[in-house]
Amino acid sequence: MVSDNTALLDDLFAQGAIILDQGPLFGQAPPPLPADLAWDRVEGMMLGLAIGDALGNTTEGLLPHERRGLYGEIRDYLPNRYADGRPVGVPSDDTQMAFWTLEQLIADGGLNLDHLAQRFCAQRIFGIGSAVSRFVQAYQSGTRPWHACAADSAGNGALMRIAPVLIPHLRTGTPALWADATLAAILTHKQAASTSACVAWVSMLWSLLGMEQPPDPRWWIDAYCDVAHQLEGDRALRLRGGSRRGFHGPLWRFVEEHVWDAYERGLSALEAAAGWYSGAFVLESVSCALYILMRHGDDPEEALVRAVNDTKDSDTVGAIVGAAVGALHGTAALPRRWVDGLTGRTAADDDGRIATLLSQARAAFYA
Repeated sequence: MVSDNTALLDDLFAQGAIILDQGPLFGQAPPPLPADLAWDRVEGMMLGLAIGDALGNTTEGLLPHERRGLYGEIRDYLPNRYADGRPVGVPSDDTQMAFWTLEQLIADGGLNLDHLAQRFCAQRIFGIGSAVSRFVQAYQSGTRPWHACAADSAGNGALMRIAPVLIPHLRTGTPALWADATLAAILTHKQAASTSACVAWVSMLWSLLGMEQPPDPRWWIDAYCDVAHQLEGDRALRLRGGSRRGFHGPLWRFVEEHVWDAYERGLSALEAAAGWYSGAFVLESVSCALYILMRHGDDPEEALVRAVNDTKDSDTVGAIVGAAVGALHGTAALPRRWVDGLTGRTAADDDGRIATLLSQARAAFYA
């Protein structure tokens, strides 16, 4: 039996501990997955996340023109100082926290928030973001429960790690999926834009696992907004930079209006991202990921190349895009050189750990 956190979610909503609208989604089961769903698709989701992170993290933080000036177009792993200068895939916080989530899910047969909080605090997080750092400090103080430790942040640090929460639900497909997505998200980031993005992305990944072919470009907009609108409501964000920085409103509305406008105008991913910037703000990351997938979702390699070349927060956008194309196309469609080049680490020297966790997850939740 997979644990069901629905009652916990309802209790936290009743306490006012979750900054989110309790939309009708929470009472709805996700659509049925194919009875013959291949594990290759689930594995592809997780490996795509790790590949996108590894391709992007050696140049994360550089603006696209700075990166191109130093490295040209990145299409393979760069030499990494944490791997004796070898050009291999090494993790940052995106891969670490996603696979530590999977580790906790396997150990407990489902999501246990205290155990997940403890896991996030147990080892060094590579390139830790400010919101996660604040969460770790708050939780380690021992003075507050896990649900009171999240940072007041709309960063992308919850979205980057959210994909594995759907894995325990593959064979059951109940509304408990949405409870887990919400609770896992609010562990570190409590703003509605972050939480609604996480739940919407889990919903999209679930749908992608069941698709036989890539969706129409408009699907990416509608699938995101259909979920995010009912949860985020009209809570407003202000765009930080880019040519569209006058925007003030909810993330879903920016996606519906501005991301779609960029697509209709035929902008490249680089040109579109210049309109809303591409740092660690969830509004920027969601917009970049959706736009890249709208244009290149039928081509996993090109989608990931664009994610890690055309954005500033290249590892996280790469991880988000990688999870989506991996779920849609499966491991077999990911370039073999990227899969083989992963060290498989979740820490400094645990090479192959990713493969072990994926094997354990298959036995626990899929067999």
